[in-house]
Amino acid sequence: MCVDVSGQQASPTPEKVDRIHIGDVIDVDVVGGFEFDWRGSLNAEGYLDSLVAVTEPVFGLCRTEADVAGEIAKSYKSILREPTVNVRIIDRSNRALVRLDGAVRTPTRFRLQRDISLRELIVLAGGLLDSASGEITIFRPKNLSCRHEAASSSAGNGNPGPQDNGSATLNIKINDLLNGIAAADPHIVSGDIITVTRAAPFYVIGAVNNPRPVYSHTEMTVSRAVASAGGPSKDAEVDRVTIFRREGVDTRVINADLGKIKRGEAEDAVLRQFDIVEVAARGGAKRKYPPVVVSDKDKDRAASELPLRVVD
Repeated sequence: MCVDVSGQQASPTPEKVDRIHIGDVIDVDVVGGFEFDWRGSLNAEGYLDSLVAVTEPVFGLCRTEADVAGEIAKSYKSILREPTVNVRIIDRSNRALVRLDGAVRTPTRFRLQRDISLRELIVLAGGLLDSASGEITIFRPKNLSCRHEAASSSAGNGNPGPQDNGSATLNIKINDLLNGIAAADPHIVSGDIITVTRAAPFYVIGAVNNPRPVYSHTEMTVSRAVASAGGPSKDAEVDRVTIFRREGVDTRVINADLGKIKRGEAEDAVLRQFDIVEVAARGGAKRKYPPVVVSDKDKDRAASELPLRVVD
């Protein structure tokens, strides 16, 4: 089951001024000639290298085009009269991708070409799955993005040099996001690695109408787990339910009777994460060893790279 978050209140829109990222191609045009013009990308430290007749490198990472243009113009005042400098980002396609994975309908890599919030990105990935644990983690690697709070001020304040743009981890509660709390819907930036954490499942197999993993954020009992898997099938023997539970290197086998549980004659056992509940089929032999449960969907996903989507 997919949880749609599209109807919730959006977080405040961040400022629209773009900033220079690692991987951007930058064009520097000194008006009135071509000998001082320059085109290239930032070096690994975030500076514009090899500008003609500029003795000190100009820091560009996470600064605006106008800020960098003003800094370059100041450097040229000693050799040019009232220099006019235009700086443009002409190619943003090599910025770090955003990765959204985990309990979403379509895990995807995104190339961001505009501002976007966490909520909108989850909608683009098809929404949350019922296997979501209730938490989202955003890992923000060092120097791959430009956070608005760390951005430089106007060009009049001089070359600020490298900013404190180290790695960071944000932890978001899904309930806060769905309730429209602004702090739970942060602005997503290039390079973010977003993981919607999966809840540990219970597995219901055998003579049920929909054998499947069952996820729950609250206490799960045997009868509820079987009901969540569509209930017993026509050929089920409801008095022969087996719970396989791993305890260290051993497996504990617990027997249950759904008929007695329904009549209040037996306790409805509380399951633990990764328990396997098997409802016996009529005439079937009792299993001696715990079954092996493999998710082909997760195996296929791990074997291939996530699809890429451009957000523009």
